[in-house]
Amino acid sequence: MLLESLLAYAHFIAIFSVIVFMTSEAALCRAEWMNAAVVRRLVRLDLIYLLAAVAVLLSGLARTYWGIKGMGWYWHQPLLHLKLTLFVIIGLISIKPTMSFLRWRRQLDADGSLPSEAEIRTVRRYIMVEAHLLVLIPLAATLLARGVI
Repeated sequence: MLLESLLAYAHFIAIFSVIVFMTSEAALCRAEWMNAAVVRRLVRLDLIYLLAAVAVLLSGLARTYWGIKGMGWYWHQPLLHLKLTLFVIIGLISIKPTMSFLRWRRQLDADGSLPSEAEIRTVRRYIMVEAHLLVLIPLAATLLARGVI
């Protein structure tokens, strides 16, 4: 029971970290707040967001492997596959903001220029799509935990 609790705790902390850093990116990715420090901060936040997402995946896999219900139960559940599919979709969507943040930093380092308002709005829209998809994962998780479907 202690192992199950620690695995759940690790998974929850990783999930909360993803939410915090995704929210931070969304908050900072605004044309009216964009400056050199924000560009550099977005790159750092995005790296931490990536690390937190990896922690979510690894802690979730650990729960299926070492958790009470076991791999046999989890991997036959359609809701687990829905959660993983949403997670992968969010990860794929996050490539655009990541590449943009890195490009913005390169531009800043090369000539001191900041991204255009239109580009900032586009990247923020991608982040917001990620955030809106993310809220579906806990719904699937609560249904999965209760054996629905």
